[in-house]
Amino acid sequence: MNEPIISVSGLRGIVGTSLTPEIAIRYGCAFAAELPPGSIVLSRDGRSTGVMLAAALNSGLAAIGRDVIDADIAATPTTGVLVRHFHAAGGIQISASHNPAQYNGLKLFSAAGRVIPEAAGAKVMDRYRQAAPEWVAHDRVGHIQPCTDSIAEHLSLVLKTVDVDRIRRQRFKVVLDANRGSGSLLGRQLLTELGCEVTLLGERPDGRFEHTPEPTAENLASVLAAVPKNGCQIGFCQDPDADRLAVIDEAGRYLGEEYTLAICVDHRLRQKRGPIVTNCSTSRMSEDLAEKYGVPFFRSAVGEANVVDAMLAHQAVLGGEGNGGAIDPRVGLVRDSFVGMAMILEAMAERDLKISQLANELPRYEIVKSKLTVPREQIPAALDAVARHFGDAKADRLDGLRLDWPGKWLLVRASNTEPIVRAIAEAGSEAEAERLCREAAAAIATLGTTGA
Repeated sequence: MNEPIISVSGLRGIVGTSLTPEIAIRYGCAFAAELPPGSIVLSRDGRSTGVMLAAALNSGLAAIGRDVIDADIAATPTTGVLVRHFHAAGGIQISASHNPAQYNGLKLFSAAGRVIPEAAGAKVMDRYRQAAPEWVAHDRVGHIQPCTDSIAEHLSLVLKTVDVDRIRRQRFKVVLDANRGSGSLLGRQLLTELGCEVTLLGERPDGRFEHTPEPTAENLASVLAAVPKNGCQIGFCQDPDADRLAVIDEAGRYLGEEYTLAICVDHRLRQKRGPIVTNCSTSRMSEDLAEKYGVPFFRSAVGEANVVDAMLAHQAVLGGEGNGGAIDPRVGLVRDSFVGMAMILEAMAERDLKISQLANELPRYEIVKSKLTVPREQIPAALDAVARHFGDAKADRLDGLRLDWPGKWLLVRASNTEPIVRAIAEAGSEAEAERLCREAAAAIATLGTTGA
């Protein structure tokens, strides 16, 4: 893997091979060249290699004449807030999200404080591949200014969306697993402001992950018992840049990331009726809730930028992705674990229910996810083979191939961030979801590809 993986709104790669200081500078400068005049916010998620990449980007951006506001360690949603707060031209978050420690990457933000959309990302990619940075003379070099308080504005915005006093009266006991990522900084302060007694795991944001960083049930096995052990009502688990949130109930049961968004959707629609947007790989729980409350539901292609595009187009009151990323436009147009924590605690406080009870109220489905190795040139033929095999389904080619039946669906699509094809199925039972993935793999195997 000698080239970084470039998606709609950024890149990621293995440090020292597919991601080097030179690549970071070239890509960051290509992004800056597409921005209007103004400063650029720079932040990182706590990984140890982020210090090196931040130094490279600070130097590179200054060398092309751009002023930099260096926020040091900050969560990805915080970066979006800071871009708006400082009226910056854009922002760069150094993060590889949930990828392992050998990875790092860059996420790009527009002046609106959101990850850049596809058209803007394509221009950055073209410039990165075709043009070298244009260095300026000594008297035009940009200035690097530290941001002395990166979390106050974000904290204020989140607190304005909930009934703080109602939550405080509950005196919730909470486990927060930041896993040595950037979420601990605002996470502790937010939960303290909400009157919670916090047991914080992995508080030091140095990127020395205490478990594999993606907040799945398998990776959080060491965290689950901490919730009942500490007598807590809920556990929150973030990924390294804190834009995703998984939930553990009071008994130590992993509810996961899909339930994060669904609980937030239900709570928000109890407050205000309006359109809901999720991507096409997210559980249909949110779609069912939209139908329950009589509001429009819209589905986007996978990718935060695509969800945000649809939210803006339909003036959604809430959106997000099933990876635990709720997006509340009152705070920002970025997946936000802090929004999720505040909203879920308010839901528990308002209805005087345990988190397990809130989860048990939701429509029940089982999701199965699998990976396939398919040569890129064979992907169109693979999708056609799956469509032919499931000829009784309603087919949608918005993003890869999505097949829908009453109460179940299957999505087969190429990953934006990994060299694989994903097959995701949801149904009323795990066995049925597994069958859909298995038959999709068998249909693709007729082309000579192999499973991964």
